[in-house]
Amino acid sequence: MAAEHSVGFEPADRLAEDRESVRRRFWRKLKRVAAQLPFAEDLLAAYYCAFDRQTPRHVQAALLGAIAYFILPFDFVADVMPVLGFADDAAVLATAIRMVSSHITNEHREAARAVLKRGVGEMEEGAAQ
Repeated sequence: MAAEHSVGFEPADRLAEDRESVRRRFWRKLKRVAAQLPFAEDLLAAYYCAFDRQTPRHVQAALLGAIAYFILPFDFVADVMPVLGFADDAAVLATAIRMVSSHITNEHREAARAVLKRGVGEMEEGAAQ
């Protein structure tokens, strides 16, 4: 029965299990598309929460799944489409954030704002941990 609820998300689920791959691929894609993302701050705050050692495992799993969906090279709605391109990514992320919002702290949000202020392109993948 659980498989019925995850139809179409299996690649994101598999990718989310490989935290280092998610970390590397996240920064690569974010650098490419940050200027087009109206939800970049929320995405970054979710990223910092997902990789925070104080975050409970079930919260990390939910956020890593949403982040993995964002970095997958294919989508239900292609990311290159103007306006609608990231709508599915935003919906998946918003759902995950709503589920675990109490775990996304002010520190996670401040880290996200700092990266955006500095510029995502300047962020080194390894330094973003």
